[in-house]
Amino acid sequence: MSEHPFVTIETPRLRLRPFTTSDFEAFARMSADPEVIRYLGNGLPIARINAWFEMAAFVGHWHLLGFGEWLAEDKATGAFVGRIGLQRPEGWPATEVGWMLTREHWGKGYATEGGRAALEYAFGHLRIKRVISMIHPENVASIRVAERLGESFERRMTVNSRDRLIYSIEANEILPDPEARSIGV
Repeated sequence: MSEHPFVTIETPRLRLRPFTTSDFEAFARMSADPEVIRYLGNGLPIARINAWFEMAAFVGHWHLLGFGEWLAEDKATGAFVGRIGLQRPEGWPATEVGWMLTREHWGKGYATEGGRAALEYAFGHLRIKRVISMIHPENVASIRVAERLGESFERRMTVNSRDRLIYSIEANEILPDPEARSIGV
């Protein structure tokens, strides 16, 4: 792992960049929104202190594994869109691509755009061979995103006492997005 593991990626509309302490308020608000969080974790809004720990874990994940979650912001406005990225905590069945967006950014294609960039980074730079998404069975919007990313339903499993659908994609199944480019290592 490099001494400076953080990478920033730009897509046509998004900047995927490392989290900083100045991002905490926006992240805490999103994490406390019951509609945003209902299919994630235990489905309950995340308290401020736990949002802080989660954000710190994103930063730590980069240091420990050399990849992780990015803060997603709208390039044109600088607005906080959410988080998009890769994770593989202890006990996870594979590296996961995931997304969590503020409600005002739902339905705009940001999860697909950022998810595609994350997959390209996983396959192209990290040389990961297979990536999954673990999705709550009722989260129809995320299932659609996974399918748009080229992921296919693999199986159903219990993760942290919650029922999840596992969607997956192999490195050779994704076509690169010529508009996405890494701008920093």
